[in-house]
Amino acid sequence: MKFFLDSANFKEIEEAHSWGVVSGVTTNPSLVSKEKGPFDEIVKKICNLMPDCPVSVEVLSTVSGGMVEEAHRLAALADNVVIKIPMGAEGLKAVHRLSTEGKKVPCNVTLVFSANQALLASRAGAAYVSPFIGRIDDIGWDGTDLVKNIMNIFTCHELDTKVIAASIRHPLHVEQVAAAGAHIATVPFSVLGQMSRHPLTDLGIERFLADWGKTRQEERI
Repeated sequence: MKFFLDSANFKEIEEAHSWGVVSGVTTNPSLVSKEKGPFDEIVKKICNLMPDCPVSVEVLSTVSGGMVEEAHRLAALADNVVIKIPMGAEGLKAVHRLSTEGKKVPCNVTLVFSANQALLASRAGAAYVSPFIGRIDDIGWDGTDLVKNIMNIFTCHELDTKVIAASIRHPLHVEQVAAAGAHIATVPFSVLGQMSRHPLTDLGIERFLADWGKTRQEERI
């Protein structure tokens, strides 16, 4: 399973990229609104920070024609832009046009909450679908089961669309979607940091350093 970073913050993206574990970035209007500067300039800088990786950028229009127009404008900002399209009839129309007309534009269908939605998005031509597991957990359902069902369907029917487990809230979510077979998990920087740490690792380092210091002190006596 690959990792994408769910962030529009330049420092977070640079730091996570330096770890060598991140293969892409996903953004949304909420994340971008937290950063300073014109929207297009923020997108360009993120794409420059991750030049060989897909960067998902979301449209704001709610009708297919507007989505397609926005998508072409955003895709022109950098070669690695992927267009996030919200799930729905208008979104499916936009994805179909973007994946078949003229210069094809890769799409990531977002706000997916059912296997039916994921299947429709794939058939419309989506390069990625993003089931939101945290928000599903919030209403008492099991987001990991949704990822598992989508993966089973896509495997059964040999669909090429990649599944991005989104709305990741904690490290356990990452383990669960990895076990469910998700192609990608898009993870906030805070969760990525939590994944790298464990109290026993910290304790082990402390003990090793203490033992080393004790040994060196005894040698000097």
